[in-house]
Amino acid sequence: MSDVLGDTWALTLSRMRLAMRNRAFLFFSLIMPLAFLFIYAGIFGRGRSEAVPYLLGEVLALTVMGSFWGLSVQLVTFREQGILRRFRVTPVGASAMLASSLVSNYFLTLPTIAIEFYLSRAVFHMTGLGNVLSIFVLVTIGTVTFASLGLIVASVTNTMQETQIINQIIWFIFLFISGATIPFPMLPRSIQSVALFLPATYLVSGLQRAMSERTPLTDLGMYLASLVGCALIAFIVSAVLFRWEPESKVPRRAKLWVAAAIIPFLLLGVWENLIGDLRSHAVKDLQSIREPYSMEKLDH
Repeated sequence: MSDVLGDTWALTLSRMRLAMRNRAFLFFSLIMPLAFLFIYAGIFGRGRSEAVPYLLGEVLALTVMGSFWGLSVQLVTFREQGILRRFRVTPVGASAMLASSLVSNYFLTLPTIAIEFYLSRAVFHMTGLGNVLSIFVLVTIGTVTFASLGLIVASVTNTMQETQIINQIIWFIFLFISGATIPFPMLPRSIQSVALFLPATYLVSGLQRAMSERTPLTDLGMYLASLVGCALIAFIVSAVLFRWEPESKVPRRAKLWVAAAIIPFLLLGVWENLIGDLRSHAVKDLQSIREPYSMEKLDH
């Protein structure tokens, strides 16, 4: 056990050094999230400090979701450049390699989160920090969840071009349907019903509640359970489908394994559409800031 942990930690340090040299990873993990912060707080928030916590919840979610894009691109790049082939000759398995990817990505995400909080207070005059424990746990679990989903994409695609196409499609859905760009209550009712099947929706809503309402961890059980379930399944699927060599082809059973990763959200989406309360909490959060969004748009 100690050998496995030692190997994983050594790989983590190595992966962090490699990631710092990857421009695409730095863009999606640092530059893009900070750009979202200034757009959301500066333009959408209209300089109103009371709107910043709600908007920062969205920015934090986008930062965490960036793990999905950045890690998938990074892993495919390493496979195409033969870097993974070098790791294969070491006494480590696919699980240790993937675990090191998650851990290194997490440590590289935390500084961006800290910078966003600092700028929100120093530049946009945000008061308070929300429920720090809830935010920390949501960011931690969310980063692992979306990084694991990125590992699945990296495992089932053969080239960087394929990876970018799939990433763009999934990212577009996460960005515009989850409430990360357009507040969830302002989406058409039919789109809201679809959004309840997405992991991004629970991350965005959970972080907004933690920031705006200072919601304690005990009241976020449904959000946390959905993300944890998705993370576990996604990691197992990515480990089963992991490939060291660019010449290795994706097996036909890959589609079935990928489908398994969305089962928890199919069940959760049905539950939320029938008797869940995510919609009511989302409306309450948005009403708490009143501006910059028009409340008239909440009436469907």
